[in-house]
Amino acid sequence: MAIEIIEEGLHTTIQDQGRLGFQSYGFPVSGPMDDFAARMANILVDNNPDEAVIEMSFIGPTIIFHQNTIIAITGGNMSANLNEQPVVLAQPVQVKKNDILQFRTVKTGGFGYLAIKGGLDLPEILGSHSTIVRADVKGVLGRKLSVGDTIPLSHSYTTGYQLNWGITPDLFTYIEQPAKTIRYIEGAQYDWFEPNSFEQTEWIATTQSNRMGYRLEGNPIKQRKDQQLLTEATTFGSIQVPSNGQPIILMADGQPTGGYPKIGQVAEVDLNKVSQLRPGQPFRFKKITIDKAITLLARRERLIRTIQYFVHEKWGGIKLCQK
Repeated sequence: MAIEIIEEGLHTTIQDQGRLGFQSYGFPVSGPMDDFAARMANILVDNNPDEAVIEMSFIGPTIIFHQNTIIAITGGNMSANLNEQPVVLAQPVQVKKNDILQFRTVKTGGFGYLAIKGGLDLPEILGSHSTIVRADVKGVLGRKLSVGDTIPLSHSYTTGYQLNWGITPDLFTYIEQPAKTIRYIEGAQYDWFEPNSFEQTEWIATTQSNRMGYRLEGNPIKQRKDQQLLTEATTFGSIQVPSNGQPIILMADGQPTGGYPKIGQVAEVDLNKVSQLRPGQPFRFKKITIDKAITLLARRERLIRTIQYFVHEKWGGIKLCQK
């Protein structure tokens, strides 16, 4: 029981909520670039929100299913079609044995997510199913997915019910209408820089951006202090400023430590918005307090739990055949 990659995408990987506790050994946390979209995909098929999903970047793969199952697709619109029929995003979809799911070049955002009911049947590596980068790991968790890769599934599912429901597209307006403002909190070296030159600049992500970091381009940030920094811990969303004044936002596969001073940290609630920015889309930074960042994140977590509750109740009324 498995799915098989018959056409590879640009950079398709397996991601769960990340590999915690191994940064001191040089491993990034990894995990999905757009945590919100990944969790929503899992919730739609009544998985644990932290279950592993398939993350697709800019150009999606083509997949053949070797068993019946139920899927959900969220994130950037990659014109998904099942047996050449369009697939509606953000709702559960039945898939039968030998069906072919095809993705194209993304129309909005940059990252899409495919969740499969019951999850992927893969062994964990260092406590996670997230793809390990820059490490000598064999198998599908050690690299991007390629033609011929097969990924075992935990179960086979089918139902006679019509799955013509989903969650509101309004939850994903940050993808359809890219963020004009990204909120951040002060970084450890905030006072080394002129904040006005940072916040008043219109930034764009360059084409050199990837899962490790988004390189930004705009008017160089002015420094107040010409100091050197010893290597410090970093995290997803750390905003580093190299000597050229052009910031780098560390992303999901960013290194655990770095020697560039940090002017800020993207508020966790806005990391999904940053992740779905396409090269050339302009935005500005806006500083908020830690308390505000916590309040915004708590509000989003309540929303996610509410959606999960109602979707789970919906699945409770649907009879499934499981193998």
